[in-house]
Formats: sequence, C-alpha cells, structure tokens
Amino acid sequence: MFLTIVVVLVVSGALVAGAAWGVFGRPSDRVEGFVVALAGGALMVSAVLELVEPSTKQAPAWSVYAVVVLGALVFVLLDRAIARRTSKDSGGGLLTAITLDGVPENLALGVALIGAGPLQVAALSGSIFLSNLPEAAGGARDMSSGGHSRGKVMALWVATAVLLSLAALAGNLLLAGVPESALALVRSFAGGAVAASLATEVFPKAFREESYLAGLAATLGLVAAIALDQLG
Repeated sequence: MFLTIVVVLVVSGALVAGAAWGVFGRPSDRVEGFVVALAGGALMVSAVLELVEPSTKQAPAWSVYAVVVLGALVFVLLDRAIARRTSKDSGGGLLTAITLDGVPENLALGVALIGAGPLQVAALSGSIFLSNLPEAAGGARDMSSGGHSRGKVMALWVATAVLLSLAALAGNLLLAGVPESALALVRSFAGGAVAASLATEVFPKAFREESYLAGLAATLGLVAAIALDQLG
C-alpha cells in the first residue's frame, strides 16, 4: 500500500505541479511545445507496451481491438463537444485528454501496483508522469490566458488530480479480484483514448509551438519510455 500511495501522489502531483508551472511560471511556447512532444513520445510507447499489447494476451484480440477503437471514439466525441463550446486554445481539450484516458489508465496503474515492485511499474507510472506535467502546464496556461482566474484554474486541475488519484486507489483496492480479461479491456479503452489524444491534441499542439524540433523531442520521449520499460 505504501508503494501505491507514493506512486499515486507522484503521478497525480505532476498535474498540480504542471498547472502551477503553467499559471505562475508561464513557460514560453517553444519550451512548452518541446516538453509536450517529449511527453507524447513517451506516452505513445506506454500506450502500446503497457496498455494495448499486454491486453491481447489476456482477452480475445477482437475485443481488445474493439475497445481500443471505442476508447478513441469516446475521446474524439467528447473532445469535439468541448471544442464547440470553447475556443481551440482554451485548454479544455488537454483537460479532456488527461481525464478521459487518465481514469482507466490510473485504474490500470492501481491494478499493476498489486504485489508489484518499483521497477515493474516504472514504465507506466513514469510515462504518465512525463505526460501529465507538460500537458497540465499547457492546459492551465491556455485556460489562464483565456480569462479564467488563476484560482479557478488551479482548483480545476487539483480536482482532476484528486479524481485520478481516487481512480488509481480504486483500481488497487477494488479490482484486485476482477478477471484479467476484464482488466485488459479497461487498459484497452485507455490505450485508445491515449492514441486519439496524441493525434488530436498533443502532437498538433507541440508542432504549433515548437515546429520541427517537436519531432526530435517526441523521439527522445520514445527512447526514455522504452528505457523505463526495460527496467520492468
């Protein structure tokens, strides 16, 4: 349980730290674009190696593929609905991405922590951390620039961090006896939402702000995530 609490605090704390960076530190567009691309590269690897690929060994492949597509579809529909209500740079899209893929992702993280050592969860938790920090910074900065008060923006991101923390704890405490095939589908949904968010929110934002160096940053993130995966 101690390991679970530590990992949950670190991963969810990245949202709060990132939001504070975006609201009070005001990172430049180029710095933000670089770190968002770095996070995207890491999360791309994590989605495949830690969420989708293992699921194909625990549930029928057709069901995994179907739920991956469902996760992407749900994210796209919600992201589009939010975009219609807010401006493109309001930060709402990144908040949707973090919340929608984060809930099942943190459920999976909580399950992975059951009886696991630190190295076994380093890849997934490390990739989530790398993703949460810059995405929260970008989303919070855009919200603050869009006219929302700093207090309101911070409260929203703190609430999101609490929600994801509860999801990880629920996964650890309540899903221990759930069949692996069902947990595989939870991870698959998260993987689909991650893939959709990378294509529609993360990489386009990174390219707009850092242009071609975003490609290098994404590659560095990919290498970092593979290195973390090798630890497990």
